[in-house]
Amino acid sequence: MDEGQLLRQIRRRHGLSQAELAMRAGTSQPVISAYEHGRRDPTLRTLRKLVEAGGERLSIDAHEFSPSSQPCEDVREHGRRLAEVLTLVEAVPSRRRPPTLVAPRMISKRQC
Repeated sequence: MDEGQLLRQIRRRHGLSQAELAMRAGTSQPVISAYEHGRRDPTLRTLRKLVEAGGERLSIDAHEFSPSSQPCEDVREHGRRLAEVLTLVEAVPSRRRPPTLVAPRMISKRQC
């Protein structure tokens, strides 16, 4: 879940409009909208302030990460995206290049 989804979920859970949350947090409704739609990313401090204005407390937890602990769906999604990118690369027209580099011959003239 990203920050925007979290804010929207908290706001709706407490029956607040974007304007009401903005007023409680000391900001404007367009800022709340930008966060909720992913057009802006709040800092951790701002996110904590917005969550508290919504009536909840922000809690952050850390877990050990290991690639083998990722869900299979993530691996499949990454594979699908890679295949999509490679298909796009193949579709891009390419120019044939000459086998050797052609450059003008440089001749130096001695000055006496």
